[in-house]
Amino acid sequence: MTQSHRTAAPADLLLAWYDRHHRDLPWRVSPPMAARGIAPDPYRIWLSEVMLQQTTVQAVKSYFALFTARWPTVTDLANADNEDVMKSWAGLGYYARARNLKKCAEAVAFEHGGVFPDTEDGLKALPGIGDYTAAAIAAIAFNRKSAVLDGNVERVVSRLHAIETPLPAAKPEMRALVAEMTPEDRPGDFAQAMMDLGATICTPRRPACALCPFNADCRVLGRNDPELYPRKAAKKEKPVRLGAAFVAEDETGAVFLRKRGESGLLGGMTEVPGSAWTARIDGETDISAAPFSADWQACGTVVHVFTHFELRLSVYRSVVLRDAQAGAGWWQPKETLDGEALPTVMKKAITQAIPDAFQKKRKA
Repeated sequence: MTQSHRTAAPADLLLAWYDRHHRDLPWRVSPPMAARGIAPDPYRIWLSEVMLQQTTVQAVKSYFALFTARWPTVTDLANADNEDVMKSWAGLGYYARARNLKKCAEAVAFEHGGVFPDTEDGLKALPGIGDYTAAAIAAIAFNRKSAVLDGNVERVVSRLHAIETPLPAAKPEMRALVAEMTPEDRPGDFAQAMMDLGATICTPRRPACALCPFNADCRVLGRNDPELYPRKAAKKEKPVRLGAAFVAEDETGAVFLRKRGESGLLGGMTEVPGSAWTARIDGETDISAAPFSADWQACGTVVHVFTHFELRLSVYRSVVLRDAQAGAGWWQPKETLDGEALPTVMKKAITQAIPDAFQKKRKA
């Protein structure tokens, strides 16, 4: 029996499982929908894939609904105001994605006539689209035979083939195996089926191996604990950075905000004034870094974990007269704070100083 025949049978088993047990997701064209002649919308596939990077399906659903209702096409998004896009993205995290989302929409709308390229190479030439996202869009939106490898797929493949090499070093081996497994027919459904299998059956903890369509071929099952896979290199302890955040209220309860620079971490987002974030313990991260003179009172510390470091912000609060502030910024009424492009770390800082800042305004 040839290698291609050995790998075709598991793909058939997986697709049969997917036809019965696929997840219904707002951006997905399910097998019953495809049978009715409904084709995937590359815009919706691209948008969902960008949102799903480092983010759970459950967290993405409401943001996806908001974006597609407000900007139904890639051209609508391309013509949107940058600030509106950042505000709509606020809370989803990894804000470089939002900046690249807007740039990519503009490239597709204004350089490609509103039509996404249908190959991996063409997609990777667009802003913010890397290897994984290009493969996912090519497979799901255009039915290209692309090897799609996300965290769920890594888990399935590592267990199925008992891959001992730890991540991330194992990624090339995993990608080659996925490419070998991917069928010529229905590669987009195969990619989504692998994702669904990892999300619902081949889970990180207590996988439901008895229900898995691959259980007869899984090299880990029966001889080792599936939870030991994928192997992972020992994690390095994240460095800690320190900073200060200053939450100023005026006599009406409005909060002073400003906009961060366009580049760098959280670029283009809204913030309360604060110090630089540094690994040094010195006066640059305490009350001496206040943006203007006021009766600043310490409110405690908030901790926020980014991908590459942990941030500890000392929070200070003061009530000042509106005309006493210095520097560029604006006073935002407390009842409309939630509509601003505030990243989660800034919401934490404001809530530390003003516990009810983001509570919905009660009706009289």
